[in-house]
Amino acid sequence: MYIIKPHIFSRNPEIIFGFSTKVSSENKSPYFFNLSYSVGDKKELVDKNRKQFFESIGLTVENVGYQRQIHSDIVQIIGCGGDNGASDALITSKKNLGLAIAVADCVPVFIYDRQNKIIAAVHSGWRGTEQKILLKTLNTLKGNYNSNPKNIIAYIGPSISQANYEVGKEVAEKFDGTFIKPKGDKYLLDVSGINYQMLIDFGVPKNQIQKSELCTYEYNTLLHSYRRDENLSGRSLGVIAIKS
Repeated sequence: MYIIKPHIFSRNPEIIFGFSTKVSSENKSPYFFNLSYSVGDKKELVDKNRKQFFESIGLTVENVGYQRQIHSDIVQIIGCGGDNGASDALITSKKNLGLAIAVADCVPVFIYDRQNKIIAAVHSGWRGTEQKILLKTLNTLKGNYNSNPKNIIAYIGPSISQANYEVGKEVAEKFDGTFIKPKGDKYLLDVSGINYQMLIDFGVPKNQIQKSELCTYEYNTLLHSYRRDENLSGRSLGVIAIKS
């Protein structure tokens, strides 16, 4: 099994983090090492994959909290593992509780407030980005926990790159032109770049942000991509937790 572990969290040994990939001895076509129950994969395979992945990063199935991602701006503060309902951002202060984001092109953002020992995990596709779910998550951290941007560490995980993300005019015109490139009668949208800029504008120092350059669409043998594989795409999980 190959797990992506960003260097940005390596300076904080209390942080548990892992981002799953398609590379595994359990690589079964057509969904490969899929960790989502919503794509048509066999439940027993997903159960096995999740158990293997979670245990490999030091967690268990029972102590990972997840959400039914609906491309919203709903932010939840949770205190238990399992299904926490419909939302697109999770926050917790509870130790040994993983926060999971399912990924197959949309932008995942993982946040650690190292002063207050709070973590957050955000799912931000173009709809969530338009609604500024990342900024709402940051404001929730500030309002509920008095988080200071100077104490925040953030990882923007693998997602579809601007070069491969074509959208129509009706989507492109919702965003600042800085993040849009024309391509014939379509436009290329930089969703990851928009979320990076939100972190900067909030006051998070550049040297405390890591933005993955891995494109889910391009790295066919490594990452899941709905834009590329459509209904045969599995899902990766990115999980963050704080050790007790």
